[in-house]
Formats: sequence, structure tokens, C-alpha cells
Amino acid sequence: MGASDDLPVVRTLAELTDLVQRHQGLYVRWSRGPGTDLADVSRTSSTDELTGTPMPGLSANPLDVEDWWGDRPVRVWAARRLHDYAHLPHDKGPGVRAWVLTGRETARGPDNEPLVADARPMCWIAPEVIDEARAEVERQAHPWGPLRRGVR
Repeated sequence: MGASDDLPVVRTLAELTDLVQRHQGLYVRWSRGPGTDLADVSRTSSTDELTGTPMPGLSANPLDVEDWWGDRPVRVWAARRLHDYAHLPHDKGPGVRAWVLTGRETARGPDNEPLVADARPMCWIAPEVIDEARAEVERQAHPWGPLRRGVR
């Protein structure tokens, strides 16, 4: 697949869970999409918002389940990975959505997030999946909120 925004769409949390179980090295990115992010291959990178410094890759979050998670439900893992950053469409403006990619981790960004080079888009994540993720997180025994920075 190229940088086109014409990608398959994951429409349920179950579909995303299945994808995470079948593939290693997946990341979720919140942006206006691969058509924007990968349009200029010579400068495919994210920018540190605080300093304006270009970073060596696209800021993304890993979907791989960590060993310490044990035999806990992958569905909850995937839900949490989405829920943690579900505030980004609101914060970043119109057109920002979640999409899944693979690539090569080149470094870490200022929030310790992976920076991914050689990104290959796999699919969009439908907004309904974000709603399902939120509901799944809310069903857990302990309260949890997204990783949204406080407003001053």
C-alpha cells in the first residue's frame, strides 16, 4: 500500500484485537492520515510541538502486547492503547483520526513515544472503535482516563 488515504477500515474493537493478535510491529498514529504524513517521503517526520524540532520518524504508539500483560485480554490492551490518546482529534483539530501502520522504530520522542520511519499504512480505525474502546476501559475495575495534558 502506498501513502493513499484509501485504506481498509477496522470497524470494531474485535477486528482491531484480531489484527493485534495476528501481527507484530503495529503502531497507531493520530493524524490527518498517511496521505498527509507520507506525501513528502524526503521529510516524513513529526515535529516536537514544544520546540519545533523535526524528529526522525512519525510519532506513534505501539500496539504490540507486552509480555508482562500475561494472559489478560488483548481486547482490553487494544482498548487502552486507543483510549489513552482519544483526546487527540479534539486537541489537534478537524480531520485527525487514528490509523494503523507498520515501520521501523528509529528513536523515541519527548513523551517516550516511538518514532517510526519507513511507515507503511495498514488501515484506518473507525470512530466507533474509539467509542467501543472507551466503553471497554470504563468497564474495568479501576478508573482510568486518557493521557491528556492538563489545561492551564
